[in-house]
Amino acid sequence: MAHMAFTVGFDLDMTLIDSRPGIHACYTALAELTGTYIDADLAITRLGPPLEEELINWFPAEQVAGIADRYREMYPTIAIAATPALPGAREAIAAVREAGGRAIVVTAKYEPNAKLHLEHLGIAPDAVIGNLWAEQKAEALREYGARVYVGDHQGDIRAARAAGTLAVTVATGPYSADELGALGADVVLADLTEFPDWLTGYLEAPRA
Repeated sequence: MAHMAFTVGFDLDMTLIDSRPGIHACYTALAELTGTYIDADLAITRLGPPLEEELINWFPAEQVAGIADRYREMYPTIAIAATPALPGAREAIAAVREAGGRAIVVTAKYEPNAKLHLEHLGIAPDAVIGNLWAEQKAEALREYGARVYVGDHQGDIRAARAAGTLAVTVATGPYSADELGALGADVVLADLTEFPDWLTGYLEAPRA
């Protein structure tokens, strides 16, 4: 069955990749480098928002921009190899392609590092747009004409709402399935392994 070309956006951290081990290692190295205590175990429970929102918990405000630059420089050598794809990530991107669509990644992560993760894992979306969080993500989603945005965080639901796209969520990040539903997600999946079947049903449903 032929469909008009459609675009699906995906978040990166805790949606396509389990970024906790790599980010944990990076925060640990940053703490050693700066001599500043960072609770890396706590920090990785709060992934999603921009890096600066986490660093402000550990560093004086006037140091945050410089420390963030240092973190992003360290990140490729420490975090990329330590970070696996989440179950179903490759298949989810492939499912969009097989159905004739475009898959894009829209993330708050620093764009060069987001691209390094995807290259390392052999995941090749049609576009990667970084440095956008919550409602800011709607700019990219609208620009690419995305019909669906897949994420794991309240910020991703806000992004979908702002863009007028369907908010599909996976319970692989900080929120449970029940919490995602309560936050207003249109669709809640346990993880991306459920995405291909969901997409098939979505594309076959009659459009009003």
